[in-house]
Amino acid sequence: MTVAGVLLAAGAGRRFGLPKALVRHRGRLFVEQAAQVLHDGGCDPVVVVLGASAAEVRAAASLPGSSLVDNPEWTSGMGSSLRVGLAALASATAEAAVILPVDTPGVTAAAVRRFVALASPDALARATYDGRPGHPVLIGRSRWADVAAMATGDAGAREYLAAHPPLAVPCEDIAAGEDVDRPSDLPG
Repeated sequence: MTVAGVLLAAGAGRRFGLPKALVRHRGRLFVEQAAQVLHDGGCDPVVVVLGASAAEVRAAASLPGSSLVDNPEWTSGMGSSLRVGLAALASATAEAAVILPVDTPGVTAAAVRRFVALASPDALARATYDGRPGHPVLIGRSRWADVAAMATGDAGAREYLAAHPPLAVPCEDIAAGEDVDRPSDLPG
């Protein structure tokens, strides 16, 4: 079974002060690290959705084996990036997609592998960290159109997940799920 990865990396990072795709942490750009996590976790293909500073990200980042797509509506929020990422998979043979935002550097390839193992066309699963929902999220192909139809603003798949409760997959034993919104949020 083929499982795709969708990396949401289009935001401007207003609270951070620069697009989070371009944040350098532990010697690598967030976008490079997150794409590698998806690849190492077993996702193929990996689609990286760009928006803010897309040309700069393309020039600065090394993303071998990833497909880069632009979200022309990136200012409208994560929902449009999720729609663009899922649309980019239309011709792929993937039966499911692992969705990961670029600003979760504590997510590991082991966590992604946990979701790849659960993949099916009807799958719907979400990481939890000590009972709190987080990333990654696994969405089976049969759900992509409905998820895309409900993905608006900065909510991404939140509305769909509220209406269709996903399987909770505890990941605190192998990953950390905190979003990095400001420089002070960066892990040590």
